[in-house]
Order: sequence, then C-alpha cells, then structure tokens
Amino acid sequence: MTDVRQTDRASSIEPTVSPESSVLAKLFRSEQGGHEQVVLCQDRASGLKAVIALHSTALGPALGGTRFHAYASDEEAVEDALNLARGMSYKNALAGLDHGGGKAVIIGDPDTLKSEELLLAYGRFVASLGGRYVTACDVGTYVADMDVVARENRWTTGRSPENGGAGDSSVLTAFGVFQGMRAAAKVQWGEPTLRGRRVGIAGVGKVGHHLVEHLVDDGAEVVITDVRADAVERIVARHPGRVTAVSDAEVLVRTPLDVYAPCALGGALDDATVGALTATVVCGAANNQLAHPGVEKDLADRGILYAPDYVVNAGGVIQVADELHGFDFDRAKAKATKIYDTTLAIFDRAKADGVPPAVAADRLAEQRIAERTPSAEWLRPEGSA
Repeated sequence: MTDVRQTDRASSIEPTVSPESSVLAKLFRSEQGGHEQVVLCQDRASGLKAVIALHSTALGPALGGTRFHAYASDEEAVEDALNLARGMSYKNALAGLDHGGGKAVIIGDPDTLKSEELLLAYGRFVASLGGRYVTACDVGTYVADMDVVARENRWTTGRSPENGGAGDSSVLTAFGVFQGMRAAAKVQWGEPTLRGRRVGIAGVGKVGHHLVEHLVDDGAEVVITDVRADAVERIVARHPGRVTAVSDAEVLVRTPLDVYAPCALGGALDDATVGALTATVVCGAANNQLAHPGVEKDLADRGILYAPDYVVNAGGVIQVADELHGFDFDRAKAKATKIYDTTLAIFDRAKADGVPPAVAADRLAEQRIAERTPSAEWLRPEGSA
C-alpha cells in the first residue's frame, strides 16, 4: 500500500493512537471490522490521497459513493471509509440489491484540491480493482466529477444523462427518506402521512432541499437549518408561510417537532441531542447518524421511533445501481417506493424481537448477507464452473 500520510503543513496532524484504538485494530479485531479490502491510494502529481474500503462483496460488486472531505487527520479519513463501507453493505442488502458495500474518501478540501487530473488519477485506482468496487457521488462529489472519473473506468455510476448515466441520485434519496417517514408516521400516528405534522430538517443541501418539497406537498410544516445561509434563504423564500428557519441544529432539536430529519454529516444523534429532542420520530438522509453504540436504545427508551438511516436513504443507491443496467427512472422509483414496506417490516421485526429498530435492521441485513458467500457467480472467471 502507498503511504498516504499528509506532508503539507495544513494537514500534518498525526494523532497519537494506541494499538487498541487504531483503525487496524478495528479492521482485524473488532466486531465493527471484517472488511475484505482497504486500499490506500496516492498520486503525488495531482495531490490525490484516497482510501477505498470494501466491506463485503458477498452479494455482488461493492457499491458506494466517493466522499471528498477535509479530514482532520488521515486516521479519521480511514475510520470514516470503514464505517461508511460497512453501512453500504447493510444498505444494499436491505434495498434488495445484488451489491456488496464499499466506500471511498478523498482527503482534502474539494474547493481547493479538486481537479481534472486528481479525478482521473482516482478513476485509475477504481479501475485497478477490476470491478470489485463501483463508485458514485457522495458529499463533496457531483455528477460532473463522476463524468471525469468514468473516463478512466467503466465502474462509475452517478454520471450525467449525456454520458449514459442517471444524473443526480439525491432525487430518489429524498424520495426514499420520505417513504421511510411515511412508514414511521403510520406506526406512530396511525396514518402514512405527514399532513399537519411539524418536521425539522438539519441540512438542506443535495437531499434535504428535495425532501422539503415532498413534505410541503404532503401538507407538513417544515423547519430547516443549514450552515449555508443562502440555501436556507432560498428555500424559505420559495415556500413562504410553509417553511421557517432556525439558526443551527442545536436550536432545531429543541424546537417543538414531530419529526427530526438529520440530512447532513453523520454522528448527528449523540447523547446531548437525544436528550434534547422534542420529536417522537427520527428519520433523515444522513449516513451513520448514531454517534456510538447504545444511542439506539436511548432513543427507544425515550419513546422516539428511529427509522434506521441506511434503510430510508437507500433511494440514491437504488438509482445508481439501476444505471448499470441502462437507467430507467420509473423502474428505479418503483423500487425506491418499496422503502416504505421495508421500513414497516423493520418496525414489525423490532416489536416482535423486543429490540430497537436499528438492531432489527442489522439482523435482517446480516441474514441476507449470510445467505451468500464471496464465491458468488460474479466473482468467477468467465467459463469457469
């Protein structure tokens, strides 16, 4: 593996990490590990430093997006890739896709580091995996970026329609979250609608702003916040009287709500947030919302119904997976509509087993993955028995 340690002054932070808490310990000795492959990538000419993590290929080629983010340390970047890849295995399994889980992170500020040369170099690393990993957009990467990455390999989704792709996957991500929210409303209030409910959305970027539209159309009152004031102002102006704003997420969780929807980065549900929540349903688009093990029980103990993030936000991966077969929006949307039924099934399983929904979702995902092994047909050379 190539050494990806940052060498410039701005990113030279290398925290002291004990062997017990290192990412290698997590990878090889922790229950949260078990990843099949982790690739460290570096191209000095373009400044590329990236991590590609493949958690599982039991169900098929690992599928997951590429995150471009200015991590505080290389250790944090690897940790994020491992967590996100594992989440993708579970997400793809419960979405009914014949794909395992993988994720990539590019280390650095996309506003200053991203270039055509860097994206092409990254595309070559994806190509070097020979189809074991299929990439797509994520935080910090966009359709135009995937068009560039795809010039170096055929295992890139999330491309523009002009380049044979499906375009913006956030459209069906938001639609899927809305379906999960409808399922939670059915369980919590008896009807699969958000009409008359107050929904707070933390993060109105790629996915959040589409979710606002679904909720307004359904008759909900929406309260939003985002670190970008211009995004908030634009949405409030579009829906006067239907959408209001608060200053930040800490204020939002304390605002009287029926539903809280974290739609930014992960770790949104920590001890302080759960203790302050007024909402009785949590259902949002962000990945890895639970800050640490045990949060799911704290939510249940407070009577808060949690719709597992990787279940409800699977619409985007359903969309990009369909792209591999010649994209058909109606076909992909029909599959994303089933997120409603999957979410209800998880709530039913949780009630039957006496466990939080997050635990029930994990059990269902693990059951599907366990039914297949990495000796699946897609891994065998052509012509082999």
